[in-house]
Amino acid sequence: QVQLVESGGGLVQAGGSLRLSCAPSGHTFSNLSMGWFRQAPGKEREFVSHITWSGPNTYYADSVKGRFTISRYNANNTVYLQMNSLKPEDTAVYYCAASTLELNSETQFGSRWAYIYWGQGTQVTVSS
Repeated sequence: QVQLVESGGGLVQAGGSLRLSCAPSGHTFSNLSMGWFRQAPGKEREFVSHITWSGPNTYYADSVKGRFTISRYNANNTVYLQMNSLKPEDTAVYYCAASTLELNSETQFGSRWAYIYWGQGTQVTVSS
C-alpha cells in the first residue's frame, strides 16, 4: 500500500513563498514519477507540476512557470514544490500524486487519471 504524506501548506501573503513536501512510502521512490495538482473551491483539480524518475525532467503549468520549482531527492524519498511569488489565485488544496509509469507527454502527466496514488492534500492560502 503506497501512502503519500504532504506537508508545508499554510497561510502566506501575496509575494511570499512556501515549500511543500511529499514523502511516499510503500514503494521504491526512485521508480515513481511524481506530480502536484491543486483544487480551488468550486473548480476542478488542475495540474501544477511533474517530475520524472529518470533525468529527471520537470514540467509546469503555464500559470506557475517561473515561480514554482519541483525537485526530488531519492536519498530521503521526498519530492518538493518550492512556490515563490505567490498570488491569491494560487490559493487551493495542493495534492501530491504518484505514478509507476514514466510520464513524459503533457497528455499523460497533465491528466489526473495518469496517477494512481494520491496524498490527502494540504491547504495553501495566499492573502492579498
